Amino acid sequence: MAQKEEAAAAAEAASQNGEDLENLDDPEKLKELIELPPFEIVTGERLPANFFKFQFRNVEYSSGRNKTFLCYVVEAQGKGGQVQASRGYLEDEHAAAHAEEAFFNTILPAFDPAVRYNVTWYVSSSPCAACADRITKTLSKTKNLRLLILVGRLFMWEEPEIQAALKKLKEAGCKLRIMKPQDFEYVWQNFVEQEEGESKAFQPWEDVQENFLYYEEKLADILK
Repeated sequence: MAQKEEAAAAAEAASQNGEDLENLDDPEKLKELIELPPFEIVTGERLPANFFKFQFRNVEYSSGRNKTFLCYVVEAQGKGGQVQASRGYLEDEHAAAHAEEAFFNTILPAFDPAVRYNVTWYVSSSPCAACADRITKTLSKTKNLRLLILVGRLFMWEEPEIQAALKKLKEAGCKLRIMKPQDFEYVWQNFVEQEEGESKAFQPWEDVQENFLYYEEKLADILK
């Protein structure tokens, strides 16, 4: 009976995560599927300070940083000129849809042709090739959307596929920038939880300016 219950739990976890339901008789495969968390996208208004300090740090080698944190500002302007603004953040958990794709699935799933959208993203790292393709297609068919993406790091920037995807983003009208120290400070003040008794002033890490210049040069070489 216990084995059947474990198999049922594994089957449910596998189904939620899009996994192959075969080989559930294998004890190791069974254990792996039971422990595998379901796909989910975490959303909110402010992210924990320790997440920001680790995930957004613009290091050259991003070991252990296997999530994407995306802070966004959406300004929607109607015909009357009135602007409605919203902000928040997305975090992709496990191997779910990446945060960039989730933004268009959950935050802006549809666009009103009578409204002009100015969207700014502050992202821990630049998009992968698949996400860049999704963004490019969205921009190509949504002429009333303007998107500025500021990234802390470049994701796998040496890969030709990634370079080609970033170039297509530029061609589609997306403005892609590396986050400056002032941008990290803006995210800290506007998107990060401020713990009681903790200094609210942004404390930049030692090499933040040096790493900004490093990535800015790499991005310029890719987009030229």
